[in-house]
Amino acid sequence: QVQLVESGGGLVQPGGSLRLSCATSGIIFSLYDMGWYRQPPGKQRELVAAITRGRTTNYADSVKGRFTISRDNVKKTVYLQMNSLKPEDTAVYYCNAFDSGRPPINYWGQGTQVTVSS
Repeated sequence: QVQLVESGGGLVQPGGSLRLSCATSGIIFSLYDMGWYRQPPGKQRELVAAITRGRTTNYADSVKGRFTISRDNVKKTVYLQMNSLKPEDTAVYYCNAFDSGRPPINYWGQGTQVTVSS
């Protein structure tokens, strides 16, 4: 059974930091590209950051320089360090595991709420 379990969300003041974690099980973690997505209230889900199997990273323009994605293949966990948080970062954050094989495979976590407010 595949599981992606996010943690680390919460309420933080503008300018603060949070570190999200996504612990996985049931997949060969090192073979998957991993990503963090978010869905603000009333909006569509969007890619925040991604890290490939080879550790190449990419970020949404809105978070470049503030967020850092990383992975630990031993712990089978992907992280998202979020600094200088803004109210517009408020959203449910989802972890994603992607295998571009045939057929491609996508797994999602249940999401964790991040609220940036004073």
